[in-house]
Amino acid sequence: MGKLYSQYGSKSLKAIEHFVLIIIAIATIVAIGQEIAHIIKMGEVALADLLLLFIYLEVLAMVGNYAESGKLPVRMPLYIAIVALARYLILDMKGMEDWRILAISVSTLVLASTVIVIRWGQLKLPYPRKEDDH
Repeated sequence: MGKLYSQYGSKSLKAIEHFVLIIIAIATIVAIGQEIAHIIKMGEVALADLLLLFIYLEVLAMVGNYAESGKLPVRMPLYIAIVALARYLILDMKGMEDWRILAISVSTLVLASTVIVIRWGQLKLPYPRKEDDH
């Protein structure tokens, strides 16, 4: 069973993984095009538009990084979440209740703190290298 998996299962899963990465990249590029078309149609660039484009750029960078290394850095989705929360706060702050603004702000701080802790852990407590990684 183990030999069968290593021969077919692992390769099949890798193929599916790459297929889905391509779909995510294409969908993100389409979304970028739609956002640029929206900006052109409106005739102005708002901060919310720039933040949304930045989110798309981070998604593309994450796909590229994952395709290149085969590993998904945990920090990249956290960065995307931070920018998404900032965008949400910027867009809807005038209509929000105080408790919601506070909750989003605290959530952003928790995510930023998490990024710092993860980065600190990577620097101070790295995983031991495998022999075949050299």
